[in-house]
Amino acid sequence: MIASASQTRVLVIEDEAIIAMLIEDMLCDLACEVSATAGRFEEALALAETGDFDLALLDVNLVGRPVFPIARLLAERGIPFAFLTGYGSTEIDPAYSDAPVLSKPFLAQDLKAVLHRLLEKRRGTAGTSPTI
Repeated sequence: MIASASQTRVLVIEDEAIIAMLIEDMLCDLACEVSATAGRFEEALALAETGDFDLALLDVNLVGRPVFPIARLLAERGIPFAFLTGYGSTEIDPAYSDAPVLSKPFLAQDLKAVLHRLLEKRRGTAGTSPTI
């Protein structure tokens, strides 16, 4: 649950519509705001460049295309992110080895733990931020 007046805003990048909807439901149950959802690389890149959100969840593979350029952009903007994958952490670019990884399928409690970790990282770089 959110402990402050402002909700944690999350960008969800996931190419499978059903999985994206499940993640959105989990985030809503955790009292987070889904600021945007993208399932295609170009759309996700545009949102990563200009979107207004606190954290991002990135499917590692968007219709066969790796999301690492999007991860790089988010890192440059100081926006913490976690990777979502059904293939295990071996497909994660070593440059992002410090980013949390959620293996699909995952439970709401696993998502909550990752969100807490990302918020702690955000607090370390951006002063105050929403809480879960």
